[in-house]
Amino acid sequence: MKYAVIGAGGTGGCIGGYLARQGNDVTLIARGAHLEAIRENGLTVRSARTGDFTVRNQKACTMEEYRDTPDVVFVCVKYYSLGETIDFLRRRAGKDTLVIPILNVFGTGEVLQTACPSCTVLDGCVYIFSMIQEPGIIRQPTSIFRVFFGFRQGQDRRLEAVAKKVEEDLRAAGIDAYFTEQILKEALQKFSFVSPMGAAGLYYDAHGGDFMVPGEKQDTFFALVREVERLGNALGVTFEEDLVEINREIMMGLTKDSTTSMQRDVQRGGESEIDGLVHRVVRLAREKNVELPVYEKISAWAAEKGIR
Repeated sequence: MKYAVIGAGGTGGCIGGYLARQGNDVTLIARGAHLEAIRENGLTVRSARTGDFTVRNQKACTMEEYRDTPDVVFVCVKYYSLGETIDFLRRRAGKDTLVIPILNVFGTGEVLQTACPSCTVLDGCVYIFSMIQEPGIIRQPTSIFRVFFGFRQGQDRRLEAVAKKVEEDLRAAGIDAYFTEQILKEALQKFSFVSPMGAAGLYYDAHGGDFMVPGEKQDTFFALVREVERLGNALGVTFEEDLVEINREIMMGLTKDSTTSMQRDVQRGGESEIDGLVHRVVRLAREKNVELPVYEKISAWAAEKGIR
């Protein structure tokens, strides 16, 4: 199968790199110095999971340069780049193309499916810690690498065989891959950490260590987790485990000086994922007649501050 990976940064670079190392037909879609370095030297992944490796002669291009029709597209961009991704999918994805978005924002698959009805868009999420160390080089300092993806309830499953083959290819490449019937639950559980931590971190301009001790910041984080759980219940998702305790454990594994990517984007004065991680939660809650007072407070604060 022909794979295209949109966004060859920390997540996309690892997915594409692992697949390409196994001999799969992979095109990385990137830009700038990172793209030029991949073209010149290949893609290097410095991984605590597999050891370091380099994929030589790696196919890589910009969205505009891509001329093929892929069988599978992994979307690994920031939420605010979805507009460019939608344009790309409308140009290049065919009726037999399977699209798997791997973003921080819950519900991205449905957003893309509505905008690109000609292809099949699943939902997905990933557990990985990785980043671009320098152009052409991805660093994966921990061994965790789990990818979940699946069809939403009621979705046309015509490409189910393709999805199963993706799971096989990912596993053969050394990734813990799960083609699941519970993607809504899996994606929302991942979101229940990323969104509250991003929202609270931005609101308080706080670091990881600030949330590890009892107090207002920690209370706010846990309140946001509970609100995501409440939204999930309204969407028909039931969690058997305690999300607060799950996310407490994840939180305690952070470094004390850690910040979220949304905080860093805002500090740089650039565009952030505030709409997908905060405002969209409020919109979904209103659609479901669910009150999320802490999210509403942070959403209103961000809008007043002009954070985008």
